[in-house]
Amino acid sequence: MALKPVPRRSVTDDVFDQLAAEVLHGGVAAGEALPSERRLAEVLGVSRPSVREALKRLGHAGLVDVRQGDATTVRDFRRSAGMDLLPQLLMSQGTVDIPTARSVMETRLHVGPFVAELAAGRGGAALGPALDVALEELAGQTDPVARQYAALAFWDAIVDGADSIALRLMYNSLRASYEPVIDAMSAVMDAEVSNHAAYRSLAAAITAGRPAAAAKAAANLLRPATDALLAALRALEETS
Repeated sequence: MALKPVPRRSVTDDVFDQLAAEVLHGGVAAGEALPSERRLAEVLGVSRPSVREALKRLGHAGLVDVRQGDATTVRDFRRSAGMDLLPQLLMSQGTVDIPTARSVMETRLHVGPFVAELAAGRGGAALGPALDVALEELAGQTDPVARQYAALAFWDAIVDGADSIALRLMYNSLRASYEPVIDAMSAVMDAEVSNHAAYRSLAAAITAGRPAAAAKAAANLLRPATDALLAALRALEETS
């Protein structure tokens, strides 16, 4: 049985999500001012402190400029925001945004081998116990969604072994964007997460301290599902 924690949300979370969606999907253009705190509170039916906190979060995310006593102005998020916006960009009004999904899959394919290469060079044999536990957990799963979570745990160990905070934060953002659609992805991803031999080959190359072999093994593992998903996304674009 694959159970997941139920997310706890606040009013501020909901206000942030609504305002972020307006900025990210063209409801308010870069350079335009948002309504005042008072007006937003009236329209949304929430308190001004909740609006104020949401606006601060939008500012930290690089979506708006918040200036005390002045208008809150929308920024061009493509030039000012970070990877933490991927989850909001991926899901547009309850559906998957195809260009964002394509970019996530392309990043996965090219970053994964590099992370494996670094893990082999920096972690090597020391990663053996963690990878063995992850492989055992992956092999023991019978549910497709549970297999995906076990595969993510395997990659967690590899990212830790790469010893790169920038790659760790990138991985966190990619994972956060993937988890909301993990149920829908179970069918197309099952061939990959059931390929235990490919995971064992990757783990062996890493623990043997062979960076080039680890990068190749990671590419061999990731490419089939990535290519299949990219082809499906292209087909959806052509029919939309």
